[in-house]
Formats: sequence, structure tokens, C-alpha cells
Amino acid sequence: MSSYLAVIGECLVDVVQSETSAPKAHVGGSPFNVAVGLARLEHDVVFAGRRGDDDYGRMIARSLRAQGITSLLEADDLPTSVATATLDPTGQASYEFSLDWQLPSAEELKQKFDELIDSSSSSSGSAEPDAEPECALRHLHTGSLGAVIQPGAETVKDVLDYARETATISYDPNYRPTVVPNREEARQQVEQFIARADVIQASTEDLELLYPERSHVETMKAWLQLGPALITVTRGASGAMALAHSGFAEQEAFSIDVADTVGAGDSFMAATLSSLSRRNLLGADRRAALQQISHAEVAEVLRTAAQAAAITSSRFGAQPPTAAELAEALAGSSGPATDTTTAASS
Repeated sequence: MSSYLAVIGECLVDVVQSETSAPKAHVGGSPFNVAVGLARLEHDVVFAGRRGDDDYGRMIARSLRAQGITSLLEADDLPTSVATATLDPTGQASYEFSLDWQLPSAEELKQKFDELIDSSSSSSGSAEPDAEPECALRHLHTGSLGAVIQPGAETVKDVLDYARETATISYDPNYRPTVVPNREEARQQVEQFIARADVIQASTEDLELLYPERSHVETMKAWLQLGPALITVTRGASGAMALAHSGFAEQEAFSIDVADTVGAGDSFMAATLSSLSRRNLLGADRRAALQQISHAEVAEVLRTAAQAAAITSSRFGAQPPTAAELAEALAGSSGPATDTTTAASS
């Protein structure tokens, strides 16, 4: 592990049910799915999320090990969180949650991250005592329920502030009105996280629920002014769009037979981060370069992310593609994102 991408947020068990099939339990949670997506795209991943010392918690632990993901936290005495996902006839999912989101203190989490860096640096055998550790926290992703449910959400916010010294930050609000019904309160929380982040992903549903009074692009422009370098928005069957300081881009959805949409947005997020990583645009020392990402790079990142989401939507459950699957699909698809060059300031 030379440098790692980390994810902090909820992990839970999704119990997926529909009118045509018996309930099935899968490990999930948006941040967990992003961690799995990054691991399948061949990144070293650390996951900081709580789980209980129960059957569901042990299912999560097995999944982390199977994906080669390093778990920052041990199981605790609270029940493992559960989300019940009900699929409609088109495969779209609606959710109900039973959640516990309590974390160690921010100081304890910072210490755990520091210990991980120190231990990995020591095992690398670096001969230069003053050299930068070979293992560094290069990027930290968060979002969804872990960024809104208290008391854990405030801890996550503090950890982001700590991580910004070495890492870029990404955030997916994944807004659930059933969890935070007060829209104004949700907006304030979302915007506090956006101001700390470099890369934002949201869905058109998020934007419509949070800001029904303005257009999707107006919200993207407003968010960009809060400090991020890149805003991406998924639009389901209509594809995706992105806004950076270099301009606006759109990507049509890839043609697939949809099995369900569980985890598609998380695969989009993982592929976005993977694509940025492979362009050497992650890490605090690359923050200025990320702010200057070109329109052509934005278009290619968007295309890669949309393809990953399409692959996930073509199979049941949150099953993101491997690096080989994504590369093969991209090689077989045609054309980059739509070349729309609307300036961010227009």
C-alpha cells in the first residue's frame, strides 16, 4: 500500500424486496459501496464505518476482507444498521432505515488514521527519516446518511477538516427526506460539507428535493462557488452532467437492460475518483491542478463514471465493475461526453 483512498460513512445490510422475489440480504450503504467500487478498480482502500458485533456485522466484516479493504474500526456493541429496499416494477429502489451512527471521537479517528500511516510507512522501510511517508491518506470520501445523522455526522465533519491537510475530499449528499425532513436544515448541512469538498456527486432527485425553486444547473453553479473543483450529477436514464471551472459537459446514458439501480450512483462515484486518481488529480498537493481540470478531462471522467454505473445497473444488487470489466466496456463504447462548453460563470 503506497497511498490509499479512504471512505468514512455508514455500512449496513440492505434487505432488498419486491413483489416478485423473496427478501434478500446484501451488505450495503452508499459509502461502503463506494469503498467496494474503488477496491474493484484496484485501489488500496481504507473504510471507516461502524458495525455491530452480530450476524449482520460479521457479514460486513467478511465482505470487507473479501474485497481487500482495510477496516479502520472494530465491531461495537450497537446493532448493525439495516436498510430495507423495496423495488418497484422498473427496478427503482425506495428505502426505510433502522440506523445507529455513533463513532469514536474525532481525535480517536485521527489517531487511527495516523497509526495506519505510520505503520505502513515503517513497513515500507524508507531510509530517509525526514521523507514524506510512502503511505499517505490521499483522498477521503464521505456522504449519505453518515454525513447527516448525529452524533456521527459532526465527527465526520471534524475528520474531513483533519484530512484536508493531505487529502482531497469528495462528498455525495444522497439526501433522504425521511431521515432529515426539514429541508432548510438539510441544505445547511449539505452546504457545510460541500464547502469542505473538492469533488461533489449528486442526483437530480437530490437537487430537486433540496432546491426545488431553481434549475439543476443553477444549483451546480452555486455549489461550485462554495469551493469544489468538480460537480457531477447523475440523471438516471438521461445520463449525467458535470460542471468544473473549465465548463459544462453532458454524457448520455449507455444502453443496457436494467436489472435494478441499487448502487449505480455509488459505482459512478467510485469510477469518478478512480479516473481522477489515474490522472494524478487526487491529494492535497494536487488540489490546485484539480481546480484547473480541463474540459476534455471532465468529459472523459464523466464517460468513465457513466459506464461504471451502467454496468452496475445491468446486474442485481450493488455489484460495481472490476477494472478489467470497466476497461473492456469503455473500449467497446463510442464517443466521449457531449462537447458542451458552457462556462461555469455564464
